Amino acid sequence: MAQVVIALGSNLNDPHQQLIDAKEFLRQISNSEILSSSIYKSEPVGPSEDDFLNAVIKIDTDLSPSQLFNELKKQEKKQGRPSRYPKWTSRTIDLDIIAYDNLVLETDTLIIPHAEYKYRMFVLLPLKEIFPDWKDIKNALAIEEMIKKAPEIRIEKTKLAW
Repeated sequence: MAQVVIALGSNLNDPHQQLIDAKEFLRQISNSEILSSSIYKSEPVGPSEDDFLNAVIKIDTDLSPSQLFNELKKQEKKQGRPSRYPKWTSRTIDLDIIAYDNLVLETDTLIIPHAEYKYRMFVLLPLKEIFPDWKDIKNALAIEEMIKKAPEIRIEKTKLAW
């Protein structure tokens, strides 16, 4: 069974409910109790104008990385995300595999660990909340170092409940 970290983000069609729906989906596919961060609100990266809600959830799964990726894409579609979209635009839900055990994988459709997570404060802060001793599998950077090096953005922990 693999321990998988998934980042969630939404800024369309009731983003809070979108995260709740995605969390329920992740609970259903996890083989054990999930672990979730608080919900954060962050400014968008790129052309989107509306702030995002973000979180990180840890699941345990027997699904292979490609099977899990396909399940996440199905859930995104179910929650109203089109299969083709411009990069960094508004979306109903975004479900990204940040890490899958200690796997390093690069295919045409899937890169693990996620290629850009170490530059995204909206992933790093929730990740630190649930894994304060996190180290990047590829470069052994501690979460604190990644946070120091990441571009600054406006981000805050919300009081929104799951």
